[in-house]
Amino acid sequence: MQTQETTYEIRVSRINETPGTAKIDRAGVAFDYWNNKIAASPWYDGDKEMLVTLLVDTRSHVIAHNLVSLGSLNESIAHPREIFRPAIVGAAYAVIVMHNHPSGNPQPSEADRRLTRRLSEAGTLLNMPVLDHVIVGKQRDPEQPPYFSFREAGLL
Repeated sequence: MQTQETTYEIRVSRINETPGTAKIDRAGVAFDYWNNKIAASPWYDGDKEMLVTLLVDTRSHVIAHNLVSLGSLNESIAHPREIFRPAIVGAAYAVIVMHNHPSGNPQPSEADRRLTRRLSEAGTLLNMPVLDHVIVGKQRDPEQPPYFSFREAGLL
């Protein structure tokens, strides 16, 4: 009796590759990226919370972005494993986490704060830092930016 050998091939593909992107070294640049790339995507729905990870290389250039969670009007469910999975598969150095608040108010909720702490801890364990968590809102006060950055607020 002859046995048949089966071979398998595993391929890793990046989705939404963004070669040649500018360096994302400040929350304002991440906010511009959101408006130019994420909000312009056919799958974007600003009426729902959407959590996206930006996968970055060692020079903080975006190599890809991934939609991690599509939520409801006021919440998005996310877990560190879903957030870091595309970063690990995509061989990213670090991640920038971003999500929108459909209300337009970019101030973080307590759930946003808890998630950011958990992500920071997970990133430390994985040796894959969370460079920032940016909440995208709308311009309400010309004195305040239309986003909230955990890094700039000293919370990350």
